[in-house]
Amino acid sequence: MEIYSDKQQITLAIDGFKAKKLTVGMVPTMGALHEGHLQLVKKALVDNDRVVVSIFVNPTQFDNKDDLLKYPRTLENDVALLNTVSSTKIVVYAPTVEDMYGGNTVSQNFDFDGLEFEMEGKFRHGHFDGVGTIVKRFFDIVKPHKAYFGEKDFQQLAIIKKLVEKYNIPVQIVGCEIHRESNGLAMSSRNTRLSPKYKEAAPFIYKTLKAAKEKFGTKSATKVTEWVNAQFNKHDILELEYFLISDIETLKPLKRKSKTKKYRAFIAVYANDIRLIDNIALN
Repeated sequence: MEIYSDKQQITLAIDGFKAKKLTVGMVPTMGALHEGHLQLVKKALVDNDRVVVSIFVNPTQFDNKDDLLKYPRTLENDVALLNTVSSTKIVVYAPTVEDMYGGNTVSQNFDFDGLEFEMEGKFRHGHFDGVGTIVKRFFDIVKPHKAYFGEKDFQQLAIIKKLVEKYNIPVQIVGCEIHRESNGLAMSSRNTRLSPKYKEAAPFIYKTLKAAKEKFGTKSATKVTEWVNAQFNKHDILELEYFLISDIETLKPLKRKSKTKKYRAFIAVYANDIRLIDNIALN
C-alpha cells in the first residue's frame, strides 16, 4: 500500500490515476480506524477505481487542547486494517501539520448559512471553521470525484455539503449510515478510551434514542425532550450535554411538527471525560 505524507507526492499519484481514466474516491479520517471507517472505505471502493484515505488529526477543529493531545494516533495499525480491505486500490495520505498548514495553523472563517451555529456549534467554538478548512484543503489537493462521510457526524456532513455548494467544488458528497457495535453504541475512535464501566453504560445512549423515536410518533418534541432529560437525570454515570430534535435541512430545533419535513434526534453525552455523540432519523 502506498503511503504519502507530502501533498506534491499525492498529487502526482492522483494525476497518474486520472491519466488512466480511473475514478478517485476519498475517505477523510483522523485515524484510529475502526469498522465504521472500513464501511466507508468499502462503499468508496464499490463506487471508484481508487480510494484515497487521509489520516490526519486536525488541530484546528479541537476547541479542547487536552482532547487533541489525547486523540489516538495509530498509523501503523490503521494501514494494517486498510490492507485487510485492499492493498492495491487504496492509497493513504498521512500529511504532517506543516504539510497542511505551512507553519500557519489557523482556520479559515466560513459562512455555512447558520448550520455552524446549531447543536455542536454551540458547544465547540470554532470547530466547524476547522473542519471546513481541512476538508477544503484535502479536496483542493486530492480532487476526488466522490467523498464519503458517516452520518454519525450528521451536522459535519451537512456542513461539508454546504461547503461544496458554496465554493463550487466538483466533488459528490456521499453520506453513509451509522455503523454500530453489537450493543448499539455508535462506532467511534473515542470508544477505545472508555473504561469497562463506561463501555457497559454507553449503549444506554442509543437505547434512549430508539425510545425517543417511538415516542415522537405520538408526542411533541418538547415532551420527548423532557423525557430524555429525565432518563439521564436518573442515570448513575452518564451525563447528558444536549438532546435536540431538529429539522434535517436547517438543523434548527423543532418548534412545531410539519408533515412535509424530516426530523432527526441528536444527542451528546459525557462518559466521564469522553464525549460521545449519536443521532437517529425520526420520520
